[in-house]
Amino acid sequence: MKKTVIIITAMAMIAAMLTGCGVKPEANGNNTGENKGKIHIGIIQPVEHPSLNQIREYIIIGLEEQGLKDMVEITYKDAQGDPSNINTIVSQFVGDKMDVIVPIGTGAAQSAASATKEIPVIFAAVSYPVEAQLVKDVNKPEANVTGVSDAIDVEQIFDLAFKLTPDVKTFGFIYDSGQPNSVPAINKAKEYCDAKGIKYIETTITNSGELLQAAQSLAEKADAIFTPTDNTVASAMPVLAVEAQKAGIPVYTGADSLVADGGFATVGVDYTVLGRQVAAMVKKVVEGENISNIPVETLSEYSTIINSATAEKIGVKLSEEQLKEFQILK
Repeated sequence: MKKTVIIITAMAMIAAMLTGCGVKPEANGNNTGENKGKIHIGIIQPVEHPSLNQIREYIIIGLEEQGLKDMVEITYKDAQGDPSNINTIVSQFVGDKMDVIVPIGTGAAQSAASATKEIPVIFAAVSYPVEAQLVKDVNKPEANVTGVSDAIDVEQIFDLAFKLTPDVKTFGFIYDSGQPNSVPAINKAKEYCDAKGIKYIETTITNSGELLQAAQSLAEKADAIFTPTDNTVASAMPVLAVEAQKAGIPVYTGADSLVADGGFATVGVDYTVLGRQVAAMVKKVVEGENISNIPVETLSEYSTIINSATAEKIGVKLSEEQLKEFQILK
């Protein structure tokens, strides 16, 4: 009975929301039987890999922490690395009249934004939402789209790199040139290296199957490797990590999960924090706030993380001060 009271009370509060970009549970075609009266949230993920999985898991944890556990019904779908599947899933979410769509990653967010102008779309892990044409102004989204950006501070990552491995003369960049999040980050890396007089070479891939050969080639030419928050690389990060370790060179990354998968270090994204921020934003919409009044948020916390096991494998010795200063993964 308590669960029913919570749902009914919440629904009474939500019933007065705006029709264009608000949540109207009664209008959802899924509100039958056990699901009647619940908020239906569709989460779409482009591919399975630790970074994106962590975001999804902590969105769900965050919704529970926000007190929405008994109010929401979550449908999760994975596009399995196929862009055409993303459009199919989004179309299904729109056809099912989801109350909120939560796309993880830029491609999924672009698909959702194109598919509906009525259902609130709250994206997770879109590094550059303006460049991706999801919003015109991050401070005041004009339509039905907002979310949390995972833009990384490339300058801080490279400052860390030269603090830990000061003898690096040539950096290697590896990324998927078709990933909207990756290209701007790589351009920032190039700007940093140009300003500092550091040489760099780059290798691009179009799918995770190309990563092994690309990593082997890059490891022969570079003293260190940088990869941003790139979904294609992340889906096969252990492959890159192993080849770099064989060559005895560090891989600096844009996210903590990539360090956990064998990268060396980052000043990067803590996806547990990002997931919780997305959940808090979903709650605002569920409680009736017009999505166009909710600014795009950036990550509230970054983590400086070093993988000590990787450090040992590539021969980088960490001082006691560094071990105290940084978050250490073993």
